[in-house]
Amino acid sequence: MKYEKRTDLAIEIKESFPKDHVEIPGVSLQENYDKLKKIKVTSVRIMNHIGARQMKKPIGTYTTIDFEERFIFEQKDYMDAVGKRLQKELAAILPHKIKKDATILVTGLGNRFATPDALGPYVLEQIEVNRHLSVQYVGMELQKGMKICGMIPGVLGQTGMESSEILKGVIENVHPDCMLVIDSLATRSIKRLCTTIQLTDTGISPGAGIGNNRSEINQNTMNIPVIAIGVPTVVEAGTIVYDTLEAALQKEGYSTKEIALFFDRIHDKMGDSFFVTPKDIDEKIKTVGDMIANSINACLAG
Repeated sequence: MKYEKRTDLAIEIKESFPKDHVEIPGVSLQENYDKLKKIKVTSVRIMNHIGARQMKKPIGTYTTIDFEERFIFEQKDYMDAVGKRLQKELAAILPHKIKKDATILVTGLGNRFATPDALGPYVLEQIEVNRHLSVQYVGMELQKGMKICGMIPGVLGQTGMESSEILKGVIENVHPDCMLVIDSLATRSIKRLCTTIQLTDTGISPGAGIGNNRSEINQNTMNIPVIAIGVPTVVEAGTIVYDTLEAALQKEGYSTKEIALFFDRIHDKMGDSFFVTPKDIDEKIKTVGDMIANSINACLAG
């Protein structure tokens, strides 16, 4: 059985195709790199079922923002620039039919007690909710613009309920016009840990990147548009082993076919049930989480 690196990122799936396979039917790719700010924005658009089958992802738009790890803690201005770009991309991916006085449900998926999985809950705690200030509850119009409400559904092991089940109940009572979901993701590259943000209008499949699939949260299951924002915080241990051995074997002159055969033989020992996260993940969750929350607040404030 061929070893496959786990990932939640559409851009990494696109990059996994052979270099001579530049164009994939039903998939378009646009890249923009700001040399001055050192921020790269890539948009992968899956346009039809052919592209969806090739990419193993739903039809929709996947926007990736890559930034420099070395500046995360050192330069506040740099993270502010990343945040402004995130705000711009979020505004662009929100449904055009959303009105200025719409109700937006923001939800943070994950386990607040497991640091690599705590991004969603952390971001949600920084969101400026204001739905309770609307005329419906106060009796006078104190709040203009979008009405923001928030929800942290927890994880199955804590609640005994799927996040999708809890969110459906909230949606049935609150009637939001759109839902914004924040979650931690898995990556194939250690270079992308906490230095990449993915936005997509296709929703999210919680736990898919680590093989722990939960019920999908998207427009089909929630009956409202679902925008997902994710940051990779873990990488599979087997991926690190694979990349290290592959580089060593290539240096020794082994062919691509010989290397593939080697990995096929040791597939069961690749450590695909173990995941690795940065040693300073707590600091990165806070720094990146604050930036995401500020961008969401600024975007929804209009």
